[in-house]
Amino acid sequence: MVYNSFMVKSDTSDEALCVQTQIYREMPVCQKAALIFSAYEMGKHISMSGIRERNPQASDRRVWLMWAKQHLGAELFEQVYGNALNEWS
Repeated sequence: MVYNSFMVKSDTSDEALCVQTQIYREMPVCQKAALIFSAYEMGKHISMSGIRERNPQASDRRVWLMWAKQHLGAELFEQVYGNALNEWS
């Protein structure tokens, strides 16, 4: 098995990686997209859980805005949401 710069040798066997690769190759595009969207949502929820843990008093809306600022960066967040974080204290 050849590894490119994105792959790191893990405890997964080469045979298992080949099987996984074949499954992904045969998977319909819509199913691959669903996996990507699901992973993105999971990451968002994990990130928001960390924000919630650091800010237990924050409303759900404020936690979401804090996540959006972290996700978009301050400059883009400001362009899109203005001073929404200040309004949701």
